[in-house]
Amino acid sequence: MPTHEIHAAHKLHDEIHFQIQRDLSAFGRNVSFEVNDSDVVLSGVVGSYYQKQMAQESLRRIEGLSRIDNRIQVVVR
Repeated sequence: MPTHEIHAAHKLHDEIHFQIQRDLSAFGRNVSFEVNDSDVVLSGVVGSYYQKQMAQESLRRIEGLSRIDNRIQVVVR
């Protein structure tokens, strides 16, 4: 993988991590992610469909992100 692609992948990972940490109170602490090229997979457990959607929507504004695969589970307690 060329250096500029590695740098772009790290930048995307860092931006996603920052956004999730910043918005943590909106969708809970049990959300994780995995970046594959310009795609991201969200996983974890939240308490409402609103929190699940917020986790996904908070990433939409990140430049360079192609696809969000939201695998977050909703468990109402």
